[in-house]
Amino acid sequence: METGAGPHVPTRVEAERSAPPGRDEWRRAIGAVLDGTSPLAAHFQPIAELDGGTLAGYEALARFPAGDIAATPDVWFRVAGELGLGPELEATAVRAALAGRERLPPDTFLTLNVSPHLLTSDALTTALLDEPGDLHRVVVELTEHVEIVDLTGTLDVLARLRAAGASIAIDDAGAGYSGLQQVITLRPQFVKLDRSLVDGIDRDEVKRALAELLGEFAGRIDAWLLAEGVERDGELAALVQLGIPLAQGWLLGRPAPGMPELPEGIPDRIRSLAAARTLGEHVAGLIERVPACPADDPLAVAEAFTPDEVGLVAGLDQHGRPAGLLDRAAWRADAPWTPVSLIVAPASAPEEVLRRAMARPRPSRFAPVVATSRDGRLLGVIPIERLVERVAGRLDSSR
Repeated sequence: METGAGPHVPTRVEAERSAPPGRDEWRRAIGAVLDGTSPLAAHFQPIAELDGGTLAGYEALARFPAGDIAATPDVWFRVAGELGLGPELEATAVRAALAGRERLPPDTFLTLNVSPHLLTSDALTTALLDEPGDLHRVVVELTEHVEIVDLTGTLDVLARLRAAGASIAIDDAGAGYSGLQQVITLRPQFVKLDRSLVDGIDRDEVKRALAELLGEFAGRIDAWLLAEGVERDGELAALVQLGIPLAQGWLLGRPAPGMPELPEGIPDRIRSLAAARTLGEHVAGLIERVPACPADDPLAVAEAFTPDEVGLVAGLDQHGRPAGLLDRAAWRADAPWTPVSLIVAPASAPEEVLRRAMARPRPSRFAPVVATSRDGRLLGVIPIERLVERVAGRLDSSR
């Protein structure tokens, strides 16, 4: 109804309150975060393992103080970059995330976001490499919103992070700068499936096909595929059916200040979906446990087995990850470790693992395949003959 009063004209005070913050206001707000006057907080979002319905890890997400500036975290980081404070703000967020490591449940990992174009900055390398020490169970997730310019420097920092025990993840695979060439160059241990590909994947055959291809690609480079943005049960069911090993999203838990568990009912739902898949669709049942010892400790190697025994011993690097194998039958004191030539996840398909094994160079083609957990821990080995038997049996049963 017309009132005849005409449009409301904001007062000067109302206009100032509704106006977007200026550069000086942003600089003061970011400065308060950097000096701890108004500290940011880290919230943690659960990551679920889709094979057994267990908690796999958490992603740390920055949450900024509620004050005069109400903006999402991506806006804070973008403005900080425009003001020349990007490295310092990301370093502050990294420190807040790493402070949560003490609360990590056993057998879980922590992912934290880093802009790759800032990775070589002094502020960020100090926060990641000089202060926290051992980075085992930490996954450095490269958020591909800006193209990497200093590739040589970035690869050098990634090598140092891996040497400190960290794993590397590529965010938003299938979108932005996260092309397959980028993944090939950076060789991550985790590849995150972009949420735009997860949204409605149960209703879109093209998205299903692309997720399947990315899963196969990730497996070929010994990486774990992690689907993000799971919000509906249909999407969860499709991802389990496709054999995607890891997932996160609001359906599986929202970010919270502590280390939240998976929502009630979700573990049972995942297990029921996984149980619907045929047991023969993965290699978990083919894994054989083997003794393991530090690869650089001759005494430990000697104590692991005696020369007349038959079998294998696995050598572990300084972070407890498999680095090589020794044949007990051919053992001698100065025997070199045979490098591990193929690492797979227990949820991998037997046919795919056998195909990859046969694609290895001839000298290592029939070497045992090594199976590891999502955080790189040794689970055991899979003899090639057992793979052949499983695949042959599946072929016979399909006729």
